[in-house]
Amino acid sequence: MSVERITAAENPTFPHILSHATKVPGLIFLSGQTPVDKEGKVVPGGIQEHTAQCISNLGNVLTAAGSSWEKVVKVNVYLKNMDDFAAMNEIYEKLLPTPKPARTCIQAAKLPNDVIIEIEAIAAV
Repeated sequence: MSVERITAAENPTFPHILSHATKVPGLIFLSGQTPVDKEGKVVPGGIQEHTAQCISNLGNVLTAAGSSWEKVVKVNVYLKNMDDFAAMNEIYEKLLPTPKPARTCIQAAKLPNDVIIEIEAIAAV
């Protein structure tokens, strides 16, 4: 089986610890994306702006891998505070195509760089 490492030029890179995604025949496994810009700085705003940035970053990776949000089959959302669930869902519902992929959302005690959200996904090619 061939394994391809995917990097999205629009996202900050961390090649020493991860690939933006790993592509195998038929599937793409996207690493968790946090609400950071190209320079790796957390974008201003609250949960809605941060959710939008995570979705945008994942979209960049999907494009680089030859896929799209329409082919995403599973999403995992990690929230620092589950009280942000409803506000996160407002943006998630607006930005993701219908039908929505399967999803899990959990509260995580601590996320990288103390961000308030991280999102990862699995997509078809």
